[in-house]
Amino acid sequence: MDTRETPEQSELRRTARRLTRELGPRTVAALDDSKRRDRLAEAVRDAGWLELRQDDGDGAPLASGIEAAIITDALGEAVADVSFAGPVLAADLARRVGATAVDGAVVGFAPDLFDAAVVSGPTTTTPIHAIDCAAAGPTRAYVLAPEGEGYRLATVESDVDGNGTDLTRTVRTIPVGTTCVPVEDQSRLLSRADLEAWTALGLALTSSDLVGGMRGVLDLAVAYAQERKQYGVAIGTFQAVQHLLAEGHCLMEGAFSAALYPSWAVDNLGSDEACSAGRVAKAYSARAARTVCETAVQVYGGMGNTWECLVHVYLRRALLSSQWFGDDGRQLQQLQRTRMGVLDGLS
Repeated sequence: MDTRETPEQSELRRTARRLTRELGPRTVAALDDSKRRDRLAEAVRDAGWLELRQDDGDGAPLASGIEAAIITDALGEAVADVSFAGPVLAADLARRVGATAVDGAVVGFAPDLFDAAVVSGPTTTTPIHAIDCAAAGPTRAYVLAPEGEGYRLATVESDVDGNGTDLTRTVRTIPVGTTCVPVEDQSRLLSRADLEAWTALGLALTSSDLVGGMRGVLDLAVAYAQERKQYGVAIGTFQAVQHLLAEGHCLMEGAFSAALYPSWAVDNLGSDEACSAGRVAKAYSARAARTVCETAVQVYGGMGNTWECLVHVYLRRALLSSQWFGDDGRQLQQLQRTRMGVLDGLS
């Protein structure tokens, strides 16, 4: 794997960062600015970013996992309150069954957020969580309907208000008893390999979001440490604070390196290898992100958890991204099973 970005990818990263810094929230209060949020959503849609994993006409995605991860990284860095990963994952799932992606659709997940929800009857029997939905309007989510040795896609809808810890991405719960509607234009079943490859993309995107979030929250913490004075000097001159921020930077850089490989592997390796690479990156990134975000809160002191400070918004976002497709513990358990053949832990 060549980790160097192409000129087009470098320009995409610069453009994404510039757009999200301009239109993303700069304060907690800005999260309530519906005009700014609508402008951001419109800019993301007009840029064509939501179409990156749609069918190019030959069954392949329009863009690789690397481009999707670049956008996700930029959105995480700015804690941008816009729906992106959810619709992109839904479009990738629709492409794999040969269906036309439904505008604004996301994927429904089981209550633990680890796997796409499976519904075997005409209605849902357990609550389903639709993640990263549009902030307003009804939500349509894809679910998996078993058929033979594979799965077909169906959709469920909900207009229940969103909730959750993350203040930047909407999570809606689709209640038990919701009607499932089969997707009509799908031409083939989802195989185990399809779902593994799709999971690999999800792991790559959530890892990239965590990397971007670490970068963004460290920038805030470093700037604050340079400005905040104690005993007449900036707290950034204190060795204890310097060590905390230096360790956070090393964790972020390590996670960035780990996340590069699975974003490439999604389209260049077999589904099992790509999924394994994604699990390694997610395990590292999820654990690192919690440490880095908590470090930033410590640098700010008690103020870090107040509504006047943005750093806790990064921590909230990191908690959802860590849980989505499984946190570090779940990833390590899966790696035990696939690499070591261990089913129920080490003995």
